[in-house]
Amino acid sequence: MEFLFDFDIFEETSNRIQMKKLAINTCVSFLARTIAQSEFRLKKNGKYQKDELYYRLNVRPNKNQTASTFWQTAVDKLIHENECLIIQADDEDLLIADSFSHNEYAVLEDTFSQVVVKGYEFKRSFKQSEVMHLRYTNENLTPLIDSLYKDYGDLFGRILGSQKRKNQIRSTVNVDANTSKNKESMSKLQDFINKMYGAIGEKEVAIVPQQPGFEYKEHYSGSGNGIQSVDEINKVTDGFLDKVAMAIGIPTGLLYGEMADISGEMQNYLTFTVKPFLKKIKDEVNAKFIEKDEYLNGTHLDAKVVSYQSIFDIAESIDKLISSGVFNGDEIREETGYDITGDEIHKKYFMTKNYQESSEALKGGENE
Repeated sequence: MEFLFDFDIFEETSNRIQMKKLAINTCVSFLARTIAQSEFRLKKNGKYQKDELYYRLNVRPNKNQTASTFWQTAVDKLIHENECLIIQADDEDLLIADSFSHNEYAVLEDTFSQVVVKGYEFKRSFKQSEVMHLRYTNENLTPLIDSLYKDYGDLFGRILGSQKRKNQIRSTVNVDANTSKNKESMSKLQDFINKMYGAIGEKEVAIVPQQPGFEYKEHYSGSGNGIQSVDEINKVTDGFLDKVAMAIGIPTGLLYGEMADISGEMQNYLTFTVKPFLKKIKDEVNAKFIEKDEYLNGTHLDAKVVSYQSIFDIAESIDKLISSGVFNGDEIREETGYDITGDEIHKKYFMTKNYQESSEALKGGENE
């Protein structure tokens, strides 16, 4: 509905709304695809478990959606509407609510009523402890984006209108006095002008036959070069996209596919945008699906973020961490998202000779 109210039915610049849709959908889809690639894992007794909750969060949350589609929908709703409600049906399916009524209380537990999913309204209310209620920010991003769009939209419309006038072909038709007084002749002449105008606008080569008492002349003062106009329009569109990306926390270099310092931008994106987003999900799952005693004993949900393409990309860094004696094998495996083995070899710390102060300071490395 927010896009519907943006349409200016009586203005020719109503197509400017497409610029807003493109910018928001580009940023939301980019973040949603990143979140959908993450893996949610339940860690219990030092090892990751694959149970019903793991299956619901990573494979098939409900009968009609896969996990990737589910989380993309959740992220889209969370950014557009600033909050997202995920309920669990009687058959343990996870469902994203299309609409709901949030009943807030100061001391008592909040409830959610009139919950609607794909046209079906649940007859009962849900307690806060029974649902996953995610909020994106303290304030809704929609008013910010709308106010930003108004300025860019006006500028975008002015540039389009200016370029249309600049490259417009203007022409005049001179008709003698005898022809202008005859209505039948003027009607035929108007039909001829319409056909001629269509030929000029659609065909590469248009030949205009000369008519008695009729003279056609074009007046064109445009530059004839549309490169500058396209660049100006692209600058306005990209400027609005940059501001929306900045509000969500996506480096513009990643959106445009720029290769300069892409690793640094990717790291900032993962650290300041993706991980805080995933923490919202982890906190909700830990609070709603895991008992307090279990959580204090080490049971918790973790999220594996896609931070590297292959384990071989960080092989050299792993070698440095182990050979310097800072981490052992199991600690490295846990940090990279793999289960610890518990083997004695992976519990030991090693240090190569070039890191040692003396040959007998620590065991491991090259023995003298």
